[in-house]
Amino acid sequence: MSTTAEAPAKPAEQTSGGWGLPLVVLIAGMFMSVLDTSIVNVAIPEMQNVFGVTADDIEWIATSYTLVLGVVVPASSWLANRFGMKLVYTAALLAFVAGSALCGIAWDLDSMIAFRVIQAIPGGVLPVVTLSMIYQIVPKEKIGTAMGMYGLGIIVAPAVGPTLGGYLVEYVDWRLIFLINVPIGVIGAIAAWFLLPRFTAQPTGRFDVLGFVTIAGGLTALLLALSEGQSWGWTSYPTVILIIVGILSLVLFVVVELEVKDPLLDVRVFRTWPYTNSLLLISVLSVGLFAALFYIPVYLQQARGLGAFEAGLVLMPQALVMAVLMPTAGRIYDRIGARWPAVIGLSIVAYATYLMRDLTVVTSEGEIVALLCFRAVGMGLSMMPIMTGGIAAVTPELVGTASAFNNVAQRVSAALGLAILTSFMTINQSQISADRSAMVPSDTPMPSLGPGADGEMIGTMTAYQQIQTEVYVTSLDNVMIIITWTSALGVVLAFFLRSRPSTSAGAGSAADAVH
Repeated sequence: MSTTAEAPAKPAEQTSGGWGLPLVVLIAGMFMSVLDTSIVNVAIPEMQNVFGVTADDIEWIATSYTLVLGVVVPASSWLANRFGMKLVYTAALLAFVAGSALCGIAWDLDSMIAFRVIQAIPGGVLPVVTLSMIYQIVPKEKIGTAMGMYGLGIIVAPAVGPTLGGYLVEYVDWRLIFLINVPIGVIGAIAAWFLLPRFTAQPTGRFDVLGFVTIAGGLTALLLALSEGQSWGWTSYPTVILIIVGILSLVLFVVVELEVKDPLLDVRVFRTWPYTNSLLLISVLSVGLFAALFYIPVYLQQARGLGAFEAGLVLMPQALVMAVLMPTAGRIYDRIGARWPAVIGLSIVAYATYLMRDLTVVTSEGEIVALLCFRAVGMGLSMMPIMTGGIAAVTPELVGTASAFNNVAQRVSAALGLAILTSFMTINQSQISADRSAMVPSDTPMPSLGPGADGEMIGTMTAYQQIQTEVYVTSLDNVMIIITWTSALGVVLAFFLRSRPSTSAGAGSAADAVH
């Protein structure tokens, strides 16, 4: 048995308020770190103008953050065991504050990328340690409710990001998307130090350097290939080599972890089918969630002409729906388990996404909001029961490993899904444009918006822009069809989840942590 996995330790100190107040403190800190993954995207165009760089260069602000997260997450469980979860959580929160402050004063692209790397290191640690602590402080009969609250950070934070970020960029200052973390993080760290129970450090053994190098190198290579594959070319030598190196490194990681005495992450956790199945379902939901958060704002701004803040407001209602449903879904899990909330929720996601295949350039904002909210009902109903049921199925010593793999699955699946879907959209748009061009005779007169050659040129450009917008929307509709089929596959997998709350030690260990 691995000594690096999370053990069911009892806290040395107890809080007078039970587990409710510590849970709020944990969620607040984790919410801030997850929010930063989506709020920054809205400010990318503004930062490009301020720093005077190309679109390809500015993408490294997001790419660097994603790459470092992939490296840090696997080591988070070992750090929590070695130094104690409370200490690691508090230190990570303060480090995230420091990284945010540095990002807020960045003076050029290079400094921004460097500071984003600093910010990403604690940003990758916080969600893993938070999830492990929740399973230690919450009684097993309330774990579903607690995980419903935890879901506010996992799902609602990215959905709120575009709205908050759009407002700050348009009406205040883009630097506030980073600086706003400073007072919130400091207050959260103080609250964590005084309100969280104290967990003793666990025996960890020697740090698994080879395991860390192989999984960090493999994830970095894959994420870099997926992030840059579209600009480099999917068949280019750098992309192909990175994909091969990434896959081989991850295979080597599995071999190493099965042989070493103290593995960084115990891959034997995948022998528990309910947990492995939950990871597959989480990946399906993550791809669907982040695809909508990425493509719909672009659609609203390019096809509908909305500003960043206006586009964010269209996404806000779905965030509110998920915020209401998350705790409710947790209570449902406490009563009936994960299977039926997951089946019903994924069915709603699949059907709502299918309805979104008919988006056009004239689709009303009210209809878009209604479809997104309908889809959010399925997301909010299914995500936390799936995650809770999966982690509850593993033994107590594997909770930390399960938490780390959960975060890796969310990050990698979202990046992988967006890269594949974006590549599909690019190819699909080229094909649709070529097909439409072939249908237009060469002697077809172009529209004119004024007298003379200038009027004809303006008319031609207007017609071209209109066609390109229609092509983009058609490709987006095709993407929605793909997401519909993946969600439908998730419905099938959901039938294999447990129909009752797990009574395994993974869930039960939490009961004794407080009482």
